[in-house]
Amino acid sequence: MTQDQKSSPDPTPAPPGDARPALTFFFPAYNEQENIERTVERALAEIGPLVSSIEVLAIDDGSTDSTPALADALAAADPRVRVHHQPNRGYGGALKAGFEEARGELICFSDGDLQFDLREMSRLLDRLADDRKPVDAVIGYRIKRRDPFHRIFIAKTYNAIVSVAFGLRVRDIDCAMKLFRREVFDGLRLDAEGPFLSAELLIKLRARGVRSAQVGVNHYPRAAGSNTGASIGKILRTFRDLAVLRWALWTRRAHVLGTRTKA
Repeated sequence: MTQDQKSSPDPTPAPPGDARPALTFFFPAYNEQENIERTVERALAEIGPLVSSIEVLAIDDGSTDSTPALADALAAADPRVRVHHQPNRGYGGALKAGFEEARGELICFSDGDLQFDLREMSRLLDRLADDRKPVDAVIGYRIKRRDPFHRIFIAKTYNAIVSVAFGLRVRDIDCAMKLFRREVFDGLRLDAEGPFLSAELLIKLRARGVRSAQVGVNHYPRAAGSNTGASIGKILRTFRDLAVLRWALWTRRAHVLGTRTKA
């Protein structure tokens, strides 16, 4: 497999003879043994009734605790639940795997740390279904972020830098409540493996002319487990990825954006 093929996030086609689920909800899970069972239960109970059929996809990103075994047990107990195991790739790599593995006509995701009310995915679905102002992606933003001050400061600074560098007018780039029609990923190339992936995705969708809307959602303190945090290494990697994408859009725009399939 070539590097270009590896970077393609085209969602997985449904197996022959299987009906494609109406929606895939996925979440990255790295050492989330305290949260994974509750996250899956909530997704089935709170998002499931909003659509005709659902797939809940757990992305086990090389967890070293009981997360893989718990995820496998959840999948064995319910055919609507599926697990993708992979070596640790980081948050961006886990999101890319989710987009690649999703089978649903719609694809949404959140985090596995229970900081969002999954019932509020209805707000995103309602906006996507509003034919008066058609969109292909709905981006959540945290009405009031429940994180330590330093994380909020870093996020606001980062949002401002991305806005200036790429003209991206998104209130909360890294909010983990997003919903897409699966066709927006057709031919889309994504390269980042780290935290910059969310920004890269939104920048490239905007450059490809994908219509989007923003919807406010509530945010809550982390219920259990620990956040991996915004380390100096991750921050430096993010700004390296930002600079690489900015240069690539100037010099190799068509190659970087890929070819969008026409309906």
